[in-house]
Amino acid sequence: MKIINIDNRSSLPKYKQIILSVETGIADKRLKRGDKLPSVNKVALEFSLSRDTVLLAYDELKKRGIIYSRLGKGYYIKSEEFSFEQRIFLLFDEFNSFKEDLYNSFLETMANNAQIDIFFHYFNIEVFKKLINENNGDYSKYIIMPTTLKGAAIAIKTLPKNDVYILDQTNDELHDYPSVHQNFVKDIYNGLLQGKEKLRKYRKLILIFPDFKQPPGMAEGFTNFCTENNFDFEIIPDFENRQLKHGEVYIIPNDRHLVSVMEQARDRHLKIGTDVGVISYNDTPLKKVVGHGITTISTDFTEMGRLLAEMILSQNKTQIENKSRLIERGSL
Repeated sequence: MKIINIDNRSSLPKYKQIILSVETGIADKRLKRGDKLPSVNKVALEFSLSRDTVLLAYDELKKRGIIYSRLGKGYYIKSEEFSFEQRIFLLFDEFNSFKEDLYNSFLETMANNAQIDIFFHYFNIEVFKKLINENNGDYSKYIIMPTTLKGAAIAIKTLPKNDVYILDQTNDELHDYPSVHQNFVKDIYNGLLQGKEKLRKYRKLILIFPDFKQPPGMAEGFTNFCTENNFDFEIIPDFENRQLKHGEVYIIPNDRHLVSVMEQARDRHLKIGTDVGVISYNDTPLKKVVGHGITTISTDFTEMGRLLAEMILSQNKTQIENKSRLIERGSL
């Protein structure tokens, strides 16, 4: 059973990684009172460390009453009764109603088993890197919502790998990290497939897709669906200066664009769900009641929060695709 883990890519000092390894081993019940730790020489040799680095870690653990030493024998676990509170670093892209559902579900499932500090990077890579760098080594778990930021994976890989979880969006650079994420290619494809018969009454499908913030898989899944099912389609970066036309369906990831489409339809006396179709991304309570209801393609953010918390509590390290579905309402 491996007790000490050192991640050479982490900016956390090596002696702190040794301390954290022992604390985590006790918290996970892998180490018990009286268990012997690897010798100073063994740890130093295995990880190419100086003896002083290992001694610094073991001395700190001794001062805290967690381990003790026997002359000529080595180091042993003295106490399992110490304060090891899970401190969780939670980095979101932004806060909105569905992210609030995710956060509240995560808190409820964790049930006061950790201190959780939430931060936001607002799609700014410099803020993203700064928050990770400043908090590296201060938490037992790091939950990261990386989005499509270039350079995000490099910053994430400075954290202790065994303590990182990816949330909502992942990519090939992060494929070996545990995650609860959306499969945007599959989700939008399957959602449109569910509504295929209603979509047939329209002549053109239009995805409003600003590259900024939105995952590229969404555009890929949309294109795949339209091509394979013989729909005329278009992808536009925004709705500015666009004029609605009869027979168009708009697939809208951004709620600001949704408001613009709804306002123009009202002003031009176009009936949503008859003259023009609307499919929004991510369900909210408001979309149930606006007009005759807005059709959405949405993942279950409450479920996402629950799955993430259960993964952390059970020490599970897997990749989970969160469920998504089309919710049909009057706008289609």
